[in-house]
Amino acid sequence: MTSQDHKMGIETLDAEKQNAAHEEYSAEVLDKKGNGDYSGAVAKSDPEEIKLVKKLDKWIMPTLWLMYWLNYLDRNAITLARLNGFEEDLNLQGSQYNTSVSILFVGYVLGQIPSNMIITRVRPSFYMGGFMMAWAVVSSLTAVANNYTGALLTRFFLGIVEAPYYPGALYMLSTFYTRKELATRISILYSGNVLASAFAGLIAAGVFEGMDGLAGIKGWRWLFILQGAVTFVVAIVACFTLPDEPLTTRWLTPEQRQLAHDRVLRDTVGQKGDGNPWSGLREAIIDPKVWVFIVLQHLHLATNGFKNFFPTIVNTLGFNTTITLVITCPPFLIAGALSILWAKSSGHFNESTWHITISKIVATFGFVLACSTMNVGARYFAMCVFTIGTYGVNSILLAWVGNTCGQTREKKASALALANVSATLSLIWTPYLWPKSDAPRLAYEVDASQTEQEDKADRFRGYVILCLLDMLLVNWVVKD
Repeated sequence: MTSQDHKMGIETLDAEKQNAAHEEYSAEVLDKKGNGDYSGAVAKSDPEEIKLVKKLDKWIMPTLWLMYWLNYLDRNAITLARLNGFEEDLNLQGSQYNTSVSILFVGYVLGQIPSNMIITRVRPSFYMGGFMMAWAVVSSLTAVANNYTGALLTRFFLGIVEAPYYPGALYMLSTFYTRKELATRISILYSGNVLASAFAGLIAAGVFEGMDGLAGIKGWRWLFILQGAVTFVVAIVACFTLPDEPLTTRWLTPEQRQLAHDRVLRDTVGQKGDGNPWSGLREAIIDPKVWVFIVLQHLHLATNGFKNFFPTIVNTLGFNTTITLVITCPPFLIAGALSILWAKSSGHFNESTWHITISKIVATFGFVLACSTMNVGARYFAMCVFTIGTYGVNSILLAWVGNTCGQTREKKASALALANVSATLSLIWTPYLWPKSDAPRLAYEVDASQTEQEDKADRFRGYVILCLLDMLLVNWVVKD
């Protein structure tokens, strides 16, 4: 052995000793916070960790929330454009509008898994910010569509460039927050989706009332242009405010970076160290629990498919366009607030099964009520109820995926992407459950033929069955 080799061997041994000593020190620091609970999650009591989490919340959550808010506004502008002549201007016939809605999710599915395999090997801040710029441009291009083909192309490519955002955001949160913290943060993030649904109608009402015909451009076209412009500006800011990983976050002190890394490492179940993207995907695919979560997400988002047609559903109450757009807001505001409280309760008690099950029961009651009466007040109340029930599930379920399938960074990213792909697949076929011919009841009509009544009642029974299957699978996951 040469002196050079001997020196390198000593340095390697010293590095290993330093790492071991650091891990022992980290364990001692974290153990001072308490013995944790049955799930292994560690409770916070250390002032430095509390200060760290507040700093993470200050930097990460507002940026991700605003990105998601704009993500959903841009994606669902088409549902509002429908109320301002979108179908007529593009001469859409039959189910062509429904196809224009669903084609986005084909692109979304194609982009999600490859994206989350890539995100572990690049800088997430620039990666997500860059794709946000891309979707801002593609969304704005919808304003120049003049026919069915133009609508299909812009929607398909919008799905591809939007695909990296949500699974990427979930991955980012899971690398900075512990299991006890994650469900609440995902719920806060998801409230961006909920509040976008709430305020999208108000924004559209203002644009349609104030800009329809301005410079010879229809209001729905202005909606795509304005929202795309705002999205592009926010994307530039996001590139510099989002972190990449705990040990390289520029707005944390060196001590905070190490603590941020250590606490998540200690909190991860069955940590195996890092692998590569393909091994992470393989580990996720062969894990039976991942497949249960895949089915759960598909069933859940299938029952949540009404959100892409909510303005159309509210329009069946018989109000004019402006009032319809305004009253789409309250159900989502209520659902957003309650979903955050519900996720916080789930994190506090470290319990997911009954939180998801109760939410599904509430959603089922709302669907039953909406389909069993033509009273305007009762139907609007039902819309609030099933919105609350369906939005109470998502953050808890996705936190569950990240918490139990995170043995490696790559497996966690792949598991989250697979769950989201499964959810997105449901959004490809659910738009066809809401044809115009079913208004005003959107379930069954009293004066329809017996065959039509049975067909539409079967669809409603399908929603109830989906909720029940979700409940059964949730309980099976716990017993597994």
